[in-house]
Amino acid sequence: MKNDVTSIPDHKHQTRQLVIISLMTAIICIIAPFSVPIPMSPVPLSLTNFMIFITVYVLGIRSAAFCVILYLILGAVGLPVFSSFSGGLGKLAGPTGGYLIGFIFLALIQGLFIRLFSGNTYAAILGMILGMTVCYIFGTAWLAWQLGQSFTASLAIGVLPYLPGDAAKIIAAAIAGPKLRAMVLNI
Repeated sequence: MKNDVTSIPDHKHQTRQLVIISLMTAIICIIAPFSVPIPMSPVPLSLTNFMIFITVYVLGIRSAAFCVILYLILGAVGLPVFSSFSGGLGKLAGPTGGYLIGFIFLALIQGLFIRLFSGNTYAAILGMILGMTVCYIFGTAWLAWQLGQSFTASLAIGVLPYLPGDAAKIIAAAIAGPKLRAMVLNI
């Protein structure tokens, strides 16, 4: 997986790549709004990060990062693609905005590990863990500032409850991601 699917030179493949980017962005936008609120936290449970994990596997670093940025732009202009079918700049400026922006770094870091260590499942998992860690740092710092509380207090409500679910998402993505990529490349 040294090259993104976007590196395929001919016009037919470029058109195919644009279709796949559009499809993956649409899937993120469809899945992300479905979320479960947690009483102790302003951060809901969602499958957004799982869809980003999968998108990185399918598209590679550049195209996946583009999908995440496009998802954020669509949400920022008001489409209800964020958790609980919300959208608008207020959502990006709200308590979960740091996590949303952190998704860009998640895609970049995971994609880098997948590119550098092609075919190495453990490296891909490490990339997802490090990507989520950076996402957590951005999100927790923003959440702490928004709520006027310490980083540690925000960590307790914005990260700790989500660790088991995120671990399961990482394992599921490590299993399904390479298979989905192979399927997409063979279409």
